[in-house]
Amino acid sequence: MTASVPPLPAAAVGQPVLMNPGPVVLDDRVRAALAGPDLCHREPEFSDLLTRIRHKTTLVAGGGPAHTSVLLTGSGTSAVEAAIASAVPADGGLLVLDNGHYGERFAHIAAAHGIRAHRLELGWGTPLDTDLIERALAADPGLTHVGVVHHETSTGMLNDVAAVARIAHAHGREVIVDAVSSVGAERIAPAEDGVDWLAGSANKCLEGAPGLAFVTATRAAFEALAGRPRRTYYLDLHRHYTAQEKGLPAFTPGIPACYAFEAALDLALAEGREARHARYAALAGQLRAGLEALGLELLLPPAQRAVGLTALRLPASAGYEELHRRLRAAGFVIYRAQERLAADHWRLSTMGRMTSADIDRFLAALADILRDS
Repeated sequence: MTASVPPLPAAAVGQPVLMNPGPVVLDDRVRAALAGPDLCHREPEFSDLLTRIRHKTTLVAGGGPAHTSVLLTGSGTSAVEAAIASAVPADGGLLVLDNGHYGERFAHIAAAHGIRAHRLELGWGTPLDTDLIERALAADPGLTHVGVVHHETSTGMLNDVAAVARIAHAHGREVIVDAVSSVGAERIAPAEDGVDWLAGSANKCLEGAPGLAFVTATRAAFEALAGRPRRTYYLDLHRHYTAQEKGLPAFTPGIPACYAFEAALDLALAEGREARHARYAALAGQLRAGLEALGLELLLPPAQRAVGLTALRLPASAGYEELHRRLRAAGFVIYRAQERLAADHWRLSTMGRMTSADIDRFLAALADILRDS
């Protein structure tokens, strides 16, 4: 297993600091792994690589002995869509917990596959209301699954998926969790928290290259998908599971991204989730303290924030385009807020191989811009 080392400064690899929530700045060892040898995906070498990645992914995702993971070539959205399209039965329905853009995305995916959904629209940046969830499930026995986002990246909010799972299981329902922006850094463990289907990405907090996603669930859950009508061909989880259990991908995978993902998984396992969470939390705390010292207003109260992203109001003296242009010139890539927050908010990620020195340099550059505006 690769030994744990401090994160590398972005300057060491000659690129800007990516403060967007994925893709992230990679460790040099992950980036170097992308240049692995050309390989046929039907050869034993790839079968061994796929088996190792599935096992390590399950460990990082908090799965237990009964769990496994299915690897997909695609963005994190592909894993969320695969879980929804595959897990909800033909006569089932999905309760969508919507308190941001990615919660709303559950409803859009369900509609695309003809899945009946009840959208519990709470409002962006509004904490989940467990009483409303309880009442919605009690009122509609046909809602067989609950869809919830762990880290709602549109606002930076961290949702309590364990509480959702307890309510859902009390009513005999399953939970599908979008953990794309949280797995690897935030505490989440399907075996302990009752998450039935966890969708994640190789990128973001796992610090792999973009292009791979995964779904973690019990082997029994994957096997129970057999015989169900297939809503999708490429994203059918049972198709991928049965192929990967034989050591084969169902379709041609992104092999360079697989090399990089194994390197990233080794680093994540060596560092440990608690240590990575602490590293991200320290960076986020440093960033947030500096932003508030500059007089900027953060979107959420501290208890609701994930460690990987901070949403904040735009300063009165500078619009997003000016901030983006001038910070990009200073070596930092920032991120616009989405939809209803886009007019007056922006976002800053602390995911990836970022350092305290990077945060100091960013805050100094931002202070210069604000003074000049």
